[in-house]
Amino acid sequence: MVARVEMLSVDQAKAVARECGIRESMASLSVYRTLLRHPQLAAAVNHLLTTLLFTGNKLDVRLRELLIMRIGWITGAKYEWTQHWHFAARVGLPPEDVLAVRDWRSSTRLGAADRAVLAAVDDTLGHGKISDSVWAECVRHVGSSEQMLEMVIAIGNWNMFAQLLRSLEIPLEEGVKGWPPDGKIPEGGDA
Repeated sequence: MVARVEMLSVDQAKAVARECGIRESMASLSVYRTLLRHPQLAAAVNHLLTTLLFTGNKLDVRLRELLIMRIGWITGAKYEWTQHWHFAARVGLPPEDVLAVRDWRSSTRLGAADRAVLAAVDDTLGHGKISDSVWAECVRHVGSSEQMLEMVIAIGNWNMFAQLLRSLEIPLEEGVKGWPPDGKIPEGGDA
């Protein structure tokens, strides 16, 4: 697959990333090689992403990764699923828990907080907002106002990324196999 917006070379992307204050390690990713064609936008997106992933994040990493994986699955965003499959493993999520997001309502692997956040994802993607009953469950199990706010922003952020990745047809990095671990693709997902 070739991206709809031509990606910068890795060297070009690294040079632009340095100018924008973006980690060079990020610049080798296909999504950044595309985003860095618009340096100001790339810097803004990177700031939000860095906040949610690394600096100042309040939401439990497990909950964040489960919600990202659920969004990747529901939206059929191969790049998002694949990148965060590996990220989730690096931060210690058991593969069985990550796979449970495919059919989380029937899974026995997920706890109350996991289920509340996944219901929030489904509500948001399906209806445009979190219902009162799901919100109450999230308040009960997720925690503080800061965590609730971050959960909502994270759902919006990774839904935006799913749309960006799919609409721009951003390819996986060379040598990366999609839809780990088993190659199963959701209905309507990127092949």
